[in-house]
Amino acid sequence: MKNHDRGYLLTEQANPHSQNLDRLSALEIVELFNQEDAKAVAAVGQEKEAIAAAINTIAEAIKHGGRLFYVGAGTSGRLGVLDAAECPPTFCSDPELIQGILAGGMNAMVRSSEALEDREDDGANAIAERNISDRDVVFGITAGGTTPYVHGALKEAKHRGAKTIFFCCVPPDQFPIQYDIEIRPLVGAEILAGSTRLKAGTATKLVLNTVSTGVMVQLGKVYGNRMIDVSVTNSKLEDRAIRIISDLTSLSREESAKLLERSGKRVKLALLMQWKSVDVATAEQLLQNTQGHLGKAMV
Repeated sequence: MKNHDRGYLLTEQANPHSQNLDRLSALEIVELFNQEDAKAVAAVGQEKEAIAAAINTIAEAIKHGGRLFYVGAGTSGRLGVLDAAECPPTFCSDPELIQGILAGGMNAMVRSSEALEDREDDGANAIAERNISDRDVVFGITAGGTTPYVHGALKEAKHRGAKTIFFCCVPPDQFPIQYDIEIRPLVGAEILAGSTRLKAGTATKLVLNTVSTGVMVQLGKVYGNRMIDVSVTNSKLEDRAIRIISDLTSLSREESAKLLERSGKRVKLALLMQWKSVDVATAEQLLQNTQGHLGKAMV
């Protein structure tokens, strides 16, 4: 392991606003966090064009048979795995479509394995093992910008012709631009110096929320602001599905529940059946013709 001095990185600086952190009351700590967290939101807003470019790139790749892979170590990797895991229940998407790659594997979700982030070859091997190609997108996440595992993955992805997206919280003069799209919310020094699970982690979660939701909107998984491809797997989600149908069609709750059952508990299909006055098979064909986009199927 190379002993590089990373003290110059923005994410490693000491925050002057928290220099007396150990002497603050609980309320003062909460107030300080609230003030600093607002900076993470503002920093993400400064990166809106890059985030939009990421959404467009990923959506186009998926439309043409590609996949999205988040890659990271520690907090960054865990947030990528979390976002990938939340897409199937929210959007009824194929679990293969968006995947998280975490240094150390799934065991690292709950047990620290930060030493593994120094292995650049492991990152490259993770890309090779998944047969990533020029149809795919690889989204590397590293708060300080230097994680070898992430760069190994991104370099291998570039070699294979995949689109590469890079997320970090340091400016280009601290880590030069190397990839197709770079998202760099400059959240500033952490309250607890170097603890990038704080503002950097918050910015990461904000960006991933926006990216995955934006992609699913473009793929037709949303109608208005409703998650019409929600996976109805428990009573809470069944209630939500019934309410979506009732709100959008003006059917009673009882009628909406029956329609949901007839559709095989597929909200999008139920809505199309009602609006076009067609049976399940016809509605399925209409959606197939528009690659699952409800708005286009309604034309």
